[in-house]
Amino acid sequence: MKAIKKISTAALTEYIQQTIPDFHAAKLESLLKLRLPKLLKRKNPYLFRAKDILMASDLVTSFLSAHLSSQEETLFGTFLERTAVFIASKAWNARKSTAEGIDLEWEGGNALYLVSIKSGPNWGNSRQIAGMRSDFLKATRIARTNAKHRPIRCVNGCCYGQAATEDCGDYLKLCGQSFWEFVSNDAELYRKLIEPIGHNAKERNEEFAIEFAKVHNKFTAEFVKHFCHLDGSIDWNKLLVFNSGR
Repeated sequence: MKAIKKISTAALTEYIQQTIPDFHAAKLESLLKLRLPKLLKRKNPYLFRAKDILMASDLVTSFLSAHLSSQEETLFGTFLERTAVFIASKAWNARKSTAEGIDLEWEGGNALYLVSIKSGPNWGNSRQIAGMRSDFLKATRIARTNAKHRPIRCVNGCCYGQAATEDCGDYLKLCGQSFWEFVSNDAELYRKLIEPIGHNAKERNEEFAIEFAKVHNKFTAEFVKHFCHLDGSIDWNKLLVFNSGR
């Protein structure tokens, strides 16, 4: 299967440098829109009590870091998915799929490829994987009504990591280098991504650190006011009632 056209390093770099600011902006927006009550209701107070955290500032740091790490994974996963769609559109004339649960599709070598993109190899539990299989099956049935004799290949593409087994029976699981080569027809593309992704990263992260400090200080003051005893110790019972009480 030969690609229509390999994407050039210059075109890849230009695309990433134009779109990576969207990730940084979304990450900052997620921080600035956050409110302490919402944050405290989302995290497990039992877990943080088990860590024997004594300082309100440390507890706020833990809550914030856990929340932002989860948000960051989601936002960056969206960025990588869009990057994969862009690359495949150049290499295979691929398009964003309209089928439920399918991110990308294209025709190549007389076959139709249906691709579901995930961040890493350990992206879901058995129920979620079954859901993806169901999405592949539905999309395949619809596609066959348009071209009954055309082979249809289903692919779970993971943007990083390695797959223990690529052949999963009813679909292929391609991770890391294998996935990026699949969408680009370039075995080295996975390495070509790393430099442009770092475009202005230092400046963006310094901006984020300043805003993080402001939010952290504000949340710490609010937490001490509402969830600490008069002697300054954390009132775990009050926090638990706020988080889990009826």
